[in-house]
Formats: sequence, C-alpha cells, structure tokens
Amino acid sequence: MDMINKLPPIIIESILCLLPIQEAARTSILSKEWRYHWTKIPKLAFHEDAFQVSSYGDELSTLEETFDGIESQRKGMTKRCKFFYAIYQVLLKHEGPIDEFTLSMLPDKTCVEIDHIISYLSRNKDVKKLKLDVAGYRLPSSFFMFGHLTDLYLGCCELDHRPTFKGSYYITSLFLEDATTTTSTLVHFLSNCSLLKSLTLYTDDIQDIGNSTITNLFECLPVVENLCVWLTAMKCCAQNGVPRVLPSALVHLKYLYINGTDLQYGLSFILLLIRSSPNLEKLKLKVSDQVDCEKHSLTREDHSDIWLPRLNKFEIFNLNSEKLELDFVKFILATSPVLKKAKISLWKDIDDDDEK
Repeated sequence: MDMINKLPPIIIESILCLLPIQEAARTSILSKEWRYHWTKIPKLAFHEDAFQVSSYGDELSTLEETFDGIESQRKGMTKRCKFFYAIYQVLLKHEGPIDEFTLSMLPDKTCVEIDHIISYLSRNKDVKKLKLDVAGYRLPSSFFMFGHLTDLYLGCCELDHRPTFKGSYYITSLFLEDATTTTSTLVHFLSNCSLLKSLTLYTDDIQDIGNSTITNLFECLPVVENLCVWLTAMKCCAQNGVPRVLPSALVHLKYLYINGTDLQYGLSFILLLIRSSPNLEKLKLKVSDQVDCEKHSLTREDHSDIWLPRLNKFEIFNLNSEKLELDFVKFILATSPVLKKAKISLWKDIDDDDEK
C-alpha cells in the first residue's frame, strides 16, 4: 500500500510545518501527489544563518533546485541573494493563508528586499503571527497595515514612526526585544492594541520624545494579563515621575516579571505596579545592579494600602544582603496571605557571612 500518499492532508501539513522550509520543499520529489503540498503550509520561517547553500559554490541550494525554470545565472548569486530569491519564490508559489511568518537575519544598510516582503505579506496574506528578528531594520509604513495580527515579535528592529492604520489591531501578544522606539510611538501603537493580554518590553532603547507618561502607557493596557519589562524601559517612560497609583487599576494582571531591578531607583515603579494590580498571582524580580541601599528602608506602615490577596508565587533572583532588598522580601511576605511558593536566589558573589 502507498501509505505516504494516503495520509490525510492535516497530517501532511503537520509534518511539513515541523521541517525547515528547505526540507519541506524537497518533499516535492517524493511523488506527484506531494509535489505541491509544501506550497500550502501555513507556517513559514526563514533564518539566514541556517539557510543552506551548496558547499560546491556554483551549485544551486536545496530550495533553488526545487523551482522549475531556474536559470544558469542563478548559480553565480551570493548567499544573501539566494536567500532573498528563495523567499520570493516561496511566497509566489504559496497557496492559501500564512498563519505564521518568521524572518531572522542581519541586513545590509539597505533593506529594500525586506520592505518588499513586508509589503507583500500585509497586502496579500492574513498573517496572524509575525516574528521579525532583523538587527537595525527600520520598519516600513506597510508594516502597520497588517490587519489580522494576533502575535507580534520584534527583535532589534526600529519602530520609529506612528502607525497609519486608524482602526484597532487584534494583537493579543507583543514582544519587543532590543527594539528601538520612542515613548510617543510606543504609546500610540499600544493605544491601537486594546486586546493586548501579554506584553514583553526587553529593551532599553526608548527615547523620551513627546509628553507621554508612565500613566499614558498603562492606560493602553486595560486587559493585560502578563507583563514582562526591563526596568530601564520603564525609566524612559517615567521622566515626569512615577505616580503613587494608576488612575485605572490593572485588574486583569496576573503575572508580573521585572528584569534589571534596581531597588534604590526602581522601588517606586515596582510598588506602583503591585499597588495597582489587585489580582496579581505571580511576581518575579531579577536584581541586576548591586548598589548601597543601606540608607533606604521599606516598612509595612509606610505602604499600608498595598495588599496582595491572590499572590501565590514569588521569585527574586540575584538578591544581595542589602537592607532594602531584605526589607522588600519581608514586605512581600507580609502582604501575601495566600502565598504558596517563594524562591529566593542569592547573588553569586555573596560571601558566607552575608548568606547566613
């Protein structure tokens, strides 16, 4: 029995989605029935560092050999040209929707090829999950025309102009890692993401432009449930100071992770968030700056309005023996009546006496 050709389409699709795009394209040689299966897979991922070019230099790559009518001059292409050519061919031959699209590469100074890819996807495909890990790439205006995105990851990209799209995005998960942007652009973009449930801001390159405040930022997150931030990113949005409490509480926030915590300068921001998150269930902090906090203190009496009735898990990493850090741990323990798990990881250079 010809079992491989009798597989249900959904099984074939699942198999192909697990393969690198080059290997998925090679399945076209299995049989006539498999020739075009790879053109219908809904998940496309292109990683330049994993793109395979023949070791014989002038020979075609695996993906290029799959395409009909390849011309001899293609053999003389550089690896990057072949990489873009392969992407173009896949997109042109692709049938049906593309649910997920990933592009990871280190671009040249000119990124017109990436602009073309973004423009094509925004106009012709209902992409739901988009991941761009392209160092120094300035997102074109066509990027803001994606109308069906639910998950967005931007790594090392430049988000430096406001969206032209006037409606609302369907984005529920946004991950910005080492991205470059401004406070006004970030707030304007988030204001169009009213369905956002998960936000990760792992970037410290946010320029303070305009009059956007920390309050403006969190007003854009009415239904956020998971929030992960670098403290330095929040400092960029708090040039006008940190309020004691947000005008509107983050009633849906259940998980809060703050990386790069500096309790000497970031304590007011941390207290702002936990004070404004009455339903917080998990709190995770990672201390990065070891500074002298002996002159500062934190007591339950100073912040008697903070109460965490639902917090059941607390983690803090790189804890030193500074008084303020120990006061903070005691404070969280004292204000969390249903806490079940607490994990305290000490700073690696702490000596035995301080550990005791």
